[in-house]
Amino acid sequence: MYNLKGKIALITGGSRGIGKACALKLAQEGCNLVINYKSDSQSAEATATEAAKHGIKALTFKANVAKVDEINNLVDFAVKQFGRIDILINSAGISQIIDYSKITENDWDEMLELNTKGAFFTCQRVIEVMKGQKGGKIVNLASTAGQMGGFIVGVNYSVSKAGVICMTKSLSKVAIKHGINVNCVAPGLIDTDMTTAYPAEMVESMKNGIPIGRLGSAEEVADGILFLASEKANYIVGTTLYINGGTYLG
Repeated sequence: MYNLKGKIALITGGSRGIGKACALKLAQEGCNLVINYKSDSQSAEATATEAAKHGIKALTFKANVAKVDEINNLVDFAVKQFGRIDILINSAGISQIIDYSKITENDWDEMLELNTKGAFFTCQRVIEVMKGQKGGKIVNLASTAGQMGGFIVGVNYSVSKAGVICMTKSLSKVAIKHGINVNCVAPGLIDTDMTTAYPAEMVESMKNGIPIGRLGSAEEVADGILFLASEKANYIVGTTLYINGGTYLG
């Protein structure tokens, strides 16, 4: 459907949640994969094994994408193994439920280092690879909290994801001149490991505020990402795709 056979996709945070769903969707379309993980090698290897059942090559690589030197190692590995990177999915990220008055300097720095700085420097490095190829697709993961502010998650999380949206717009203007589409998805409340850690009564209260009446699935978010990573999205530049069940309509 999306004509991605033989493409090379690098997915940060690709071992679980939305990143894992992306890996499996891309594998189904014939993409070879580099699945990045920070610490859970078992989940990463399990995802790679499942993806490889579709007849593609799936490799894993440990890197903390909050660290620029580790980003460089990750990108170097992908290029060494496959010779190119056609698709980048920036899925690595963390969340935190915390009152604004309790946020520490460390909380703030840790959130923005991974969610925003990490996404930027991964984009920066991969864009240079894609420029040599004269094309590529980059999809960044933001959040509805970055569009309307979070009332459950911390201010630091909302700011980090708002930064991803603005970063996407800024980079897209430069990258498209080299045939590289940079776009973004902003999921609402999605049923992943991150949300299952929230108190059940809190999730139920949040669900009541979603017009569609339920949480989204990682696979539904991955479907939107798959579209933006394909040639069907060639004329889409710097856009944020809302995947939130009607919670935020722009």
